[in-house]
Amino acid sequence: MAQPVSLPNLYSDLNRFGQNQEYERALKVANKILQESPNEIEAYQCKVICLINLEKFADALNIINKDKSTQGNVRFEKAYCEYRLNRTQEAVTTLRTGGDKLDNRCKELLAQVLYRLEEYEECYKLYRDLIKNSQDDFDEERQTNLCAVLASLCLWDNNDVEEPGSEDGTYELCYNHACYLIGKDDLKGAEEKLRQAEALCKESFADDPDVTEEDMDDELAIIRVQLAYILQKLGKNNEANMIYNQVQKQKPSDVGLMAVLSNNVIAINKDQNVFDSKKKMKVATASNLKHKLSAVQKQDIDINQCLLHMYSNQGDQCHQLAGKLKEQYPEIETPILIEAAQYVREKQTSKAVQLLQDYMQTTDSPVVSVILTIAQLHLSTGSVFKACDALKQLGSLQYRPGLVSALVTLYMSQEDTESAIEVLSAAVDWNRKNNPKSEALQTLLKVNTNFMLKHGSPQQAITLLEELRKSNPSDHRVLAQLISAYSKVDPQKAQKISRDLPSVDDIAQSVDVDALETAFSSLGPKYMKKTLKAEPSPGPSGDSGALLQKKKKKKRKTKLPKNYNPDVTPDPERWLPKKERSYYRGKRKDKKKDIGKGSQGTTFGNVDYLDASKSPVASGGGDTSSPRPGSATSTASSAQSGPRQQKPGHQQKKKKGKGGKGKR
Repeated sequence: MAQPVSLPNLYSDLNRFGQNQEYERALKVANKILQESPNEIEAYQCKVICLINLEKFADALNIINKDKSTQGNVRFEKAYCEYRLNRTQEAVTTLRTGGDKLDNRCKELLAQVLYRLEEYEECYKLYRDLIKNSQDDFDEERQTNLCAVLASLCLWDNNDVEEPGSEDGTYELCYNHACYLIGKDDLKGAEEKLRQAEALCKESFADDPDVTEEDMDDELAIIRVQLAYILQKLGKNNEANMIYNQVQKQKPSDVGLMAVLSNNVIAINKDQNVFDSKKKMKVATASNLKHKLSAVQKQDIDINQCLLHMYSNQGDQCHQLAGKLKEQYPEIETPILIEAAQYVREKQTSKAVQLLQDYMQTTDSPVVSVILTIAQLHLSTGSVFKACDALKQLGSLQYRPGLVSALVTLYMSQEDTESAIEVLSAAVDWNRKNNPKSEALQTLLKVNTNFMLKHGSPQQAITLLEELRKSNPSDHRVLAQLISAYSKVDPQKAQKISRDLPSVDDIAQSVDVDALETAFSSLGPKYMKKTLKAEPSPGPSGDSGALLQKKKKKKRKTKLPKNYNPDVTPDPERWLPKKERSYYRGKRKDKKKDIGKGSQGTTFGNVDYLDASKSPVASGGGDTSSPRPGSATSTASSAQSGPRQQKPGHQQKKKKGKGGKGKR
């Protein structure tokens, strides 16, 4: 017969194995206890904890789900198993089933779950409550997690939260503080914090003999990658690339970190090193990254993948992925812009414009980047007025000085002065109504006034100048412009207003004569003012006063031609070239010269021998030495040569080719 099992002895063994972290043996003891007494809650809890410590989360969750009556006792363990199995939403439901009354460990687990779900606001509140109401050895870890939540609020949610007040005593706190500063766009401060975190990390592991160099590099990898990202944002791509390559060679164990690194290298490459970018993209889009990256990081990787398709001339893949991204991220316009850029690369600009215009109809508010792209595409095809119409869809932004300047420039390029005046007037009216005390209104008023005066609208310019004068009565330039404008319309009014101009003495008070002379002398002797020496000379009343003598200009004597005859009227066409004068008849050719001079069939001297009627045969006297018609022979001693035998034939010497081989 089997001896009865003693539960106290089994519990004693279970306690001993648990303290020694012998979870396999402890699990066997817990099973024995449950076989003898299935209702032992303590043994049931110990079994679940042993499975969790052995990382058998699925087995532990199955045991918990089998007996629903005991789930209330292991709510934390159930939620932790769900969290480790990436069933994040189920873990939140499990923790919140028991109501708002949660112990500290459940609150900490809920904060971790909410952080993974990117619900940073509620996570921040939980950590604040935990730090305030708990005192144990994990306070420093909670401070680190709180700093990480603050950094995420700044980086991902663009929230303006207070700076963490904790001291950067550890490299983890220092790293999280650097991430917070990145969210605040303080890149220089973040760079200093990261370098400080790297030094603290090396210092903390320097005295630990169990930490190898590979372990330290693995711990430092995330700090170095973040530092490289800051250098990349500062435009130091070469330095960033060196750090990325260094970390990549060390092969860190964090797959999420390697995905971020690969994506950053792709961003540096842009349309260069496409083959390398394709290899990096495989790492950044691996299947095991589902719970390793934030939503913003995943979005950036997807956008870069679509851009990589465009840069590698994979048009179909680019259009397909852009279509998916439009559905997946409807709140951003980047996929639309990428697809439009792909159409432009395919020389289908009209399709790109239509795509962007269709997108604009689906949005309630104007999207600046899309409208500017539409205007740019119209300009690339020469449609200036369509580009102007597109810019006018920007709403209140079209009344800013920069866009007003662009519209006026475009209209004036087409010599459409009326439209340019309408743009300026509309901008002045809008700013007068919405920003009456802004500098933009003063700038637009001045520009509009100058434009009116330049293009012949003095009456409209007077109205604007009067307004400018009321707002700034001490501006003498405005007053001078107003006088100039009135002089074209109402001279009497101009003369009346001119009395308000300051006197010359008042204007000269602020002029430093010595400084002006120094400025002139610095330009060199060519630009220096020349003054004549003052010499005493008797004045008209007999008193001797020093008067400046006027410099007499010497008159040059007119140079006349050598054969000039003053009695003959000069030729009125003497300044024209000879060929353009009315009496020019061209050069006279010498009629005595032989016709056909040259190599085209003419001869010098007697050509009677070519006339058959004058030959001896025709006159009856035969010459036995002359060849007969049809004879194959010919005399080489003819008295006269043929047309192409005017010059004696000679053989031309063969020219030696340049660069030939030398003698062997």
